[in-house]
Amino acid sequence: MTESSTRVAVVTGGSRGIGREAVSRLAADGMAVVVGYSANKDQAEEAVAAVTAGGGRAVAVQADVADENAVAAMFDTAEIRFGGVDVVAHAAGKMVLEPLVDFDLSVLDDLHRTNIRGTFVVAQQAARRLRTGGALIMLSTSMVKHAMPTYGPYAASKGAVDALTLILARELRGRDVTVNAVSPGPTATDLFFEGRDQATIERLAAQAPLERLGTPADIAAVVAFLAGAEGRWVNGQVIRANGGVV
Repeated sequence: MTESSTRVAVVTGGSRGIGREAVSRLAADGMAVVVGYSANKDQAEEAVAAVTAGGGRAVAVQADVADENAVAAMFDTAEIRFGGVDVVAHAAGKMVLEPLVDFDLSVLDDLHRTNIRGTFVVAQQAARRLRTGGALIMLSTSMVKHAMPTYGPYAASKGAVDALTLILARELRGRDVTVNAVSPGPTATDLFFEGRDQATIERLAAQAPLERLGTPADIAAVVAFLAGAEGRWVNGQVIRANGGVV
């Protein structure tokens, strides 16, 4: 595949968790990848090294997703290094779980800055820059539907992601660009395990009929499907990849 024909992906939150797995999967599918990260430089560089060791091309770029100038520069890097942008997988996000009655509003502002403003900023650049045949895939959460206690602020921020996904897909009419969200259930990432005891982990794993946690690879497979040629007829959807959790 020549430089000009290589598809190019920008993956935010690409240094760990679902984002890291998406980097690996999209690179394995032949894409050049921009690994966006906020603070985990070493892990982002490890992701790049893994891609290049497998014969692929990747570069790590630090960007606060809520900073429009930093995000624009990340997309600039994709265009300068690899020739354009065909796929954006927006996996960057924060999760804080506490009852609403006790929730610190400064923490709420920080959560929404990343999960709502950050999603808007990344989606705005994607809408401006994705080439014909492109795909924007945003990461949401099945907790928007499940309404579990302590998830209120986080689920509210991801509800905004769902709404933006549905509307932007329709705003891009005529562009041949798809916009979808992937909505994982409990998934075995560092973010999921943080602050949870073993009993809670086992209870959440048992919710799905498959009786296990999802894996980052499970979610990255859905991202890859939506990013590829076989997913072109899926547009304006929120896909719950949660093992059957109702």
